[in-house]
Amino acid sequence: MKIGLFFGSFNPIHIGHLVIANVMQDRTDLDEVWFVVSPQNPFKKQKSLLHEFDRLKMVELAIADHFYFRASDVEFHMPKPSFTIDTLTYLSDKFPQHQFKLIIGGDNLTHFHKWKNYEQILEHYGLYVYPRPGEKKELIHANIQFVEAPLMDISATFIRESIKNGHSVKYLLPQPVEEYIRDKKLFL
Repeated sequence: MKIGLFFGSFNPIHIGHLVIANVMQDRTDLDEVWFVVSPQNPFKKQKSLLHEFDRLKMVELAIADHFYFRASDVEFHMPKPSFTIDTLTYLSDKFPQHQFKLIIGGDNLTHFHKWKNYEQILEHYGLYVYPRPGEKKELIHANIQFVEAPLMDISATFIRESIKNGHSVKYLLPQPVEEYIRDKKLFL
């Protein structure tokens, strides 16, 4: 099977993530999309990050009714911060029957050359790239596939701030995720 890996902090997972994952699975040759919950992103600050198990649970709730989506906690068991190439290598060793592709936003492509062993990622795995505001298609490679998808500019920061300030997040989050956040009083 061909698996698209969608890495993120998912703090929280929102409709934008789900739309992109659905487009990737539906309009490419990907059989499944795995949401890889990252305990710590080497490029992001830790301060507003919920516990990794809360973020994993929200992903599980968000994708519960989608047959082609999976939640992955693989990076919870790896050294922190985890680097994409290390996770890809680990998953390839653990699941040799699968071919893995990396799903990233066009905005990440601009800085992709700063990723650990980015050449190895390109050569052995490849990228499926979805559009993001402000992207520049500067990096061209045979293993980079640009996928037409809605331009999603939904920010987890905006969602967290809305929750903190008592504003509605209806339609930004799947209902089970919104209920989980409300029940556990997260982001307040």
